[in-house]
Amino acid sequence: MKASSTDTTSARKENATYAGPDQTQRTWQRLKPLIGSQHFGLIAALIVLIVVLSLGAPYFMTVRNFTNVLQQVSFLGIIAMGMTLVIVCGEIDISVGSAMALYSSLIAVLNFRRGWPLGLTIVLALVIGICVGLFAGYIRHRFKIPSFIVTLALLSSLRGAALWMTNASPIAIPDRAFAFLGSGRIFGIVPFPLLVFIVISLVYAFVSTRTVFGRSVYAVGGNPEAARISGISLLRVRMLVFAGTGLLAAVSAVMLSSLIGSGNAGLGSGAEFQVIAAVIVGGTSLYGGRGSIWGTVLGVLFIGLLTNGMVLLNVNQYGQMVAQGVIILGAVLASETLRRP
Repeated sequence: MKASSTDTTSARKENATYAGPDQTQRTWQRLKPLIGSQHFGLIAALIVLIVVLSLGAPYFMTVRNFTNVLQQVSFLGIIAMGMTLVIVCGEIDISVGSAMALYSSLIAVLNFRRGWPLGLTIVLALVIGICVGLFAGYIRHRFKIPSFIVTLALLSSLRGAALWMTNASPIAIPDRAFAFLGSGRIFGIVPFPLLVFIVISLVYAFVSTRTVFGRSVYAVGGNPEAARISGISLLRVRMLVFAGTGLLAAVSAVMLSSLIGSGNAGLGSGAEFQVIAAVIVGGTSLYGGRGSIWGTVLGVLFIGLLTNGMVLLNVNQYGQMVAQGVIILGAVLASETLRRP
């Protein structure tokens, strides 16, 4: 009986010894479809960045700082979700910053100067955002104009409309309930913009991976002609992905206007650069057909933490621009290397 008990104990120890690798393998198999093996390099870069900044930047490793970073990246991260599908589709939208300025200005003008209910002006801004996106997608497809040119025209005209509407001056929006959208906290801890960012990320992740439309976007980005022959409507796909960025630009504009308490024609200046940077850093190919929402989420966090760290290290604004440019170039080079057979 003693020998049997000893054998049983030894067997249990042996099983425990090999449970570790087996458990690790099972964990990897669960994480692999969710994150993708191509994102582990970016995760490693994120970890290195956090370690370096925690050692060199004062106040970086504090709950308050991380909460502020998550709140700030949410505004651009929301638009980056829509931009991911646009770029996966083989297109580009550089008008999102100017669109944010227009929607912010529109809300303030209609509410403060015209006396419209604030809720109605917000709904109107969201609807106009969708319509502007649909228009961009239609013009791009119908007249076969590169999306860069179409959205470049919108970049100029939308910003100009915002400046004309406000006479280039901020317009206050004195509404306490409205202020919650940009600076409110759920349970006093979680920033409301972060909650919106998480929900939109989950929705876009589901759409891009679990729906026919999501598969159509990848097909169009990979080979538009083959997608057309297979029965996919290029017009429908292009209009819808641009409508997505239009809507999300309006959502972000509403929350940023809430945060600063005014409508501002200068809102979103340079936002298109940061959004596209986050998407590219997240592994989405500028050639279309490849990319993921979770990669973009990681890219948004990387850009946000890097910017925050440089601010804490007193790196001036021009130095930050140089650093972001170098990172984008490196991400594009890495993407090109992976694309080649």
